[in-house]
Amino acid sequence: MSQNTFYKLHWVKGLVLLGIVLFVVSCRQNESRTSDPWKQMAQIVDSITLPVFKGDTLSILDFGAVADGVYDNTDAFKKVMGACSEAGGGIVLVPKGKFLTGPIHLEDNVNLHLEAGSEILFSKNLDDYYPLVHTSYEGTELMNFSPLIYAYEKKNIAITGKGVLNGQAGNDFWWPWCGKDSYGWQEGDPKQHSSLKKLKEEMSEVDVPVNQRIFGKGEFLRPSFIEPFSCENVLVQGVKIINAPFWVIHPIKSINVTIDGVVVESHGPNNDGCDPEYSKNVLIKNAVFNTGDDCIAIKSGRNEDGRRVGIVSENIIVQNCRMIDGHGGVVMGSEISAGVRNIFVEDCIMDSPNLDRAIRIKTNTKRGGFVEDVYVRNIKVGEVKEAVLKINLFYGIYGAQEGDFIPRIQNINLENITVEDGGEYGVLAKGYKEVPIKDITLKNVTIKKVDSAYSVENVTNLNFINTIINGKLMKTLSD
Repeated sequence: MSQNTFYKLHWVKGLVLLGIVLFVVSCRQNESRTSDPWKQMAQIVDSITLPVFKGDTLSILDFGAVADGVYDNTDAFKKVMGACSEAGGGIVLVPKGKFLTGPIHLEDNVNLHLEAGSEILFSKNLDDYYPLVHTSYEGTELMNFSPLIYAYEKKNIAITGKGVLNGQAGNDFWWPWCGKDSYGWQEGDPKQHSSLKKLKEEMSEVDVPVNQRIFGKGEFLRPSFIEPFSCENVLVQGVKIINAPFWVIHPIKSINVTIDGVVVESHGPNNDGCDPEYSKNVLIKNAVFNTGDDCIAIKSGRNEDGRRVGIVSENIIVQNCRMIDGHGGVVMGSEISAGVRNIFVEDCIMDSPNLDRAIRIKTNTKRGGFVEDVYVRNIKVGEVKEAVLKINLFYGIYGAQEGDFIPRIQNINLENITVEDGGEYGVLAKGYKEVPIKDITLKNVTIKKVDSAYSVENVTNLNFINTIINGKLMKTLSD
């Protein structure tokens, strides 16, 4: 055998082996996609690590706190947090009473516990939200006012108890910056629009480093309420949250986050209830959301900033929650430029004349991104205004939002859903001819009192399995 023939034979064998490997990988990927997703969800839940704390308890009263709703307890919170963390962690106790403070920064291994009857009131003095911190506004990173409760690169942290967190936002503070008269803004007052334009066009779009995107006073971008940033093993449990400046619970770049039994009642502008962003393994359960915007909105960065960060939001689970007012019950977008996958929603109740949609996906060709593998089951919907399922890939709120990044949406599943009053549409979905929306399945779904069963464009495979809309058994649409 010549040397050339020998090398050719080995080259052919190598190609055959490569083909076998690629075939096996493809089969395993398909098997994963078609296997029981709810078993996958159970595995994700089991993998989420809850924080564990020492039994030691430090009361803020022992560090000079005064419960009169007037005295500034910022230093007391800072001292008790530091002392608790330095001692190896434990519980920081907020007893009954009203405690005024600036932002609270959580430390490693500390559980901020609010006793029943306690209320933390957050300052209405902008100076108290300094120094500026690394945070995010509508999916774009910047240096801005501190969130009201903030943790940066911390592990094993919690906010628990039966007390109230009161952001004190309203038509006299924070909310007017949105620029709407219904939230206290008056002609000639400052508003966020110029600051947003500066952040997007002069900084994010030209890749200015985050530490040089300086905002704060003189700009008008409101802080999130609770923001664990690049944190691990996070628990928010039991507390009631009211009067938020902006997004309410915003885990960003975080892993193993549990939101359990919280009540969010805040009807301000952009008052999303919970916004996991660039985050993985997030469990939201037993919660009540009554909000001025989306109840739960899953994010992964806006436009070029999302593509720069490039962290997919995945393994997000919503269980046994109640959605009242809001733009959407469970929403993906609009800031999803890095993509969203593996979303599970089960055993929830959504019902209000002020709830616009039950399940919603929103993006555009400037945002781009993808949403895949969404599973929703056992949902009771009383009343929604517009649609049970809405997929809007032409979303725009700040003028034209067009670019070169066509979104990819596929494998959206609704099962065992009952809707008493579906509003305008059962399914409202519009995709792009170049990249159609793929594989929407409704199984064992009953929708009553809806104006139109569906309105779809550029959708491949709208599957109806034992689905009844306005008393009519629906037939699958294949394209």
